[in-house]
Amino acid sequence: MLRQAPQSKKTNVFLLLFLQKKKTLPLSLLPLSACVGPTYHRPALELPAHYASPQQAAAPAPDLPWWTHFHAPQLDHLIARAALLSPDLAAATARLVQADQAVRVAGSPLLPSINGTLGQTWQRSGQQQSFAQTGLGAFGGGNQRYFENRIYSAQLQASYEVDFWGKNLDALRSAQFSALASRYDRETVWLTTASSIANTYFQALGYRDRLAIARRNVDDASHILAAYRARLEAGTASALDVSQQEALLAGYRAQIPALESQFRQQELALGILVGVPPEAIVLDPASLTDLPVPAVSAGLPSSLLRRRPDVANAEAQLIAQNETVRQDVANFFPSLTLTASGGLSSIALSMITGPGTVVANLASQITQTIFDNGLKEGTLGEARGRYQELAADYAKSVLQALTDVETALTQVGYAATQETAEAEAVRTAQRSADIARAQLEAGTVDLITVLNTETTLFNDQDALAQVRISRFLAAVSLYKSLGGGWNIPEHAA
Repeated sequence: MLRQAPQSKKTNVFLLLFLQKKKTLPLSLLPLSACVGPTYHRPALELPAHYASPQQAAAPAPDLPWWTHFHAPQLDHLIARAALLSPDLAAATARLVQADQAVRVAGSPLLPSINGTLGQTWQRSGQQQSFAQTGLGAFGGGNQRYFENRIYSAQLQASYEVDFWGKNLDALRSAQFSALASRYDRETVWLTTASSIANTYFQALGYRDRLAIARRNVDDASHILAAYRARLEAGTASALDVSQQEALLAGYRAQIPALESQFRQQELALGILVGVPPEAIVLDPASLTDLPVPAVSAGLPSSLLRRRPDVANAEAQLIAQNETVRQDVANFFPSLTLTASGGLSSIALSMITGPGTVVANLASQITQTIFDNGLKEGTLGEARGRYQELAADYAKSVLQALTDVETALTQVGYAATQETAEAEAVRTAQRSADIARAQLEAGTVDLITVLNTETTLFNDQDALAQVRISRFLAAVSLYKSLGGGWNIPEHAA
């Protein structure tokens, strides 16, 4: 999935041969010039050949932008605004900027550092003269003479640590893969934000549908109540019949404020997801019954590793930590630092560019730690422990991805089956309610039958609306679990 870039070894080998010729490095260390530390290998994980949950084989795989397949223009608009205004996405982008700058910091030791200095030194010294030197004899007293020196200098100094064992390169590569992980993290945040907006939007429409059903049932119950009151006046119905219908109507009306509150809460929740004040969110009149539920194929489990940005993020972190381990291994070996300086120095500023003012210096230094009280061993052990932790996190992320897809496939399948069953239940309840109302007008049906058909119809209609919400949420969950059409870039594969 992610390959390590090949290291350039030619320079290190040539340098080692040069030092060996100068008798500054034992021949036994020459093989170490190629590389030190472990080479990354992806943890071995067993992936199933196919998903256990059924899926529509003829359905297309998800692609970007996946939310457009719901054909909801306002949803498209909300997600487009979130791409510009979402605080979560802005924070993820800022973390990416930090990671990119960390790459620059980590790469700086691979080139020499050059410093320039301009200096002026002033010194004054005094000398006490003896009586004889002053010519005043024994009674003339002494005399103090002062001398002043001014030195002007301009100097350039270059310093470079030869990357024998590749520790500086390992540090750079660790930072590069950490930056890559930040890019994948941003994609994960964006996928989560877009799916959260879709979920909230569909829940809002679902509550609006349930609210419409509740209001429609209030109207129907009100008409039936009016009919019973007319029959009461005609003497063909009792006060108990009217009272029971009034109680049913009151129960329908009591459900409306709760549904209105839930609908409004979803509108408010969209504000923080999109990145605008909640007052700016006003949903257009729309219904889930007007939107299609797109079919999507999950494909094979083996392709999931390339589709999920969170899995790619986990592996990028693992590779970055492997480079850190390599760097800590390289720290056990000697380091060679080369320094060179050159400049101009003179006792008079006007003569600083004259003959004889040039100063030059070359130096090399090999450093090897003799005793550090276990510092390097502890640092390496800590890095290896962190690698094992990240390896476990990577394995968990793969298992979580597989579980997410299986769960979403199960939800999609059962929600579609349940919606079909609930739709049939609504049609049956509607026929029963129509018959009961017709018989009510003819005066050939009792109140209990009418109440039962009313209650059954309302419950089935509300259940169908809730199942439709679940089906849309399951579709969003499937898109998200499959990465939303995202694929790891080819250059990072």
